[in-house]
Amino acid sequence: MKLYNNIYIALLVLLVASGCKVSKDIPTPTNAAPEQFRNSVATTDTASIASLPYKEFFKEDAIRDLIDTAVKNNYDMQIALKNIEAADLLYRQSKLGNVPTLNLNITSQLNRPSDNSLNGIQLGQFANAKHVEDYTVSAGLGWEADIWRKIANQKRAAGAAYLQSAEARKAIQTRLVSNVAQGFYRLIMLDTQLDIAKKNLALNDSTLRIIKMQFDAGQVTSLAIQQAEAQQLVAAGLVPQLEQRINLEENALSILTGAFPKAIARAGLLKDMKIQDQAGTGIPSVMVSLRPDVKSAELELLRANANVGVTKASLYPTLSITASGGLNSFKADNWFKIPGSLFGIVGGGIAQPIFQRRQLRTQYDIAVVNREKSVLQFRQSVLTAVGEVSDQLIKIEKLQQQYTIAENRVRVVQNSLQNANLLFTSGLANYLEVITAQGNALQSQLDLATVKTDQLNASVELYRALGGGWR
Repeated sequence: MKLYNNIYIALLVLLVASGCKVSKDIPTPTNAAPEQFRNSVATTDTASIASLPYKEFFKEDAIRDLIDTAVKNNYDMQIALKNIEAADLLYRQSKLGNVPTLNLNITSQLNRPSDNSLNGIQLGQFANAKHVEDYTVSAGLGWEADIWRKIANQKRAAGAAYLQSAEARKAIQTRLVSNVAQGFYRLIMLDTQLDIAKKNLALNDSTLRIIKMQFDAGQVTSLAIQQAEAQQLVAAGLVPQLEQRINLEENALSILTGAFPKAIARAGLLKDMKIQDQAGTGIPSVMVSLRPDVKSAELELLRANANVGVTKASLYPTLSITASGGLNSFKADNWFKIPGSLFGIVGGGIAQPIFQRRQLRTQYDIAVVNREKSVLQFRQSVLTAVGEVSDQLIKIEKLQQQYTIAENRVRVVQNSLQNANLLFTSGLANYLEVITAQGNALQSQLDLATVKTDQLNASVELYRALGGGWR
């Protein structure tokens, strides 16, 4: 009866002690993000374009189809999913930390001592035998009391690691969505520039024929033909250069989608692509909750808090309870006779580390330092994220101004080229004016296509910087 009372008292002490925390967590910093982004209008609206699924953010079916294929087949994404599976298995295992361990042992042993040894002489005198047999089947039970919440903190750390693996997959997907969309826009830009180069080449051919006719009539010298041919070769040289870049871009997009290099289906030119609506960037605190890398840094702080708890608990006593029981006999024919062969052992122990060359204390100190590092890394991730969003907002604003200027330049140059051609065919302008106008028209149209693509890509990059693309 006294033994049972002692057990009840010990269990009561364990229940009280198990609620104790040996370390205090550091909360996630709440002042890590500013009130608003630079170059954004002050607002309290928390709606953000990052909360939109990519199928709603992108309007073109071709982009959505490419992204769907990439998310499904991209090898980085598949590896990330395997990492999640591995983290999930570790987390499931950590949940069993409070469950006792159970081992089954079956042994059969024969010991034949020397006839001239003390054991052999005694065995011969008292048992009239030359060997000893021992047959045992037993089950052993072990359980560690989670007095200092060490097992609970190990579970917290494993749970945070699992969530981090999920955030890592999200981060890969946001980057993948951005890369596919930007690659598609570059491909459309190259298609547009190739179309511009071919049209300009046809215009150069027409001009060169007129100049050759004037040369035959003695109106111009051979120098005019040479300069017109040189201008024609400029446009002609762009064609294979752009075709090469198109093939390389198609190869890159194919690899992103997990396929061998092949042609990419697309429709339309750059003028058909719509700039995404930039309304709804939200506020930085919303971005913090959406960006996978920032969320992962927050979870790293949770892991660091748990690791501090684990290492601190290692400095305190460990209470373990063990029990074993089964059947034991010196003869095989009596092995399973019950209750004669039954045996049982119950024990408990407290282990207090005293001197281990300061290993446990050093592990705790390192865990504290790593927790302080995780706070700094969280602040750094927020700072980087806010900087990326601000960069894209500035780009979008300035690219709009550049596009307006480039569009006006194309309009002016096109009018100039049209007038130059009319005057040239009427004999009121020389070949140099026409060649110059054609060169300006070619370059201005190529520049306009580049600026339009930069606008599209800046919009996509803002979407990614705000934490969009993983839904």
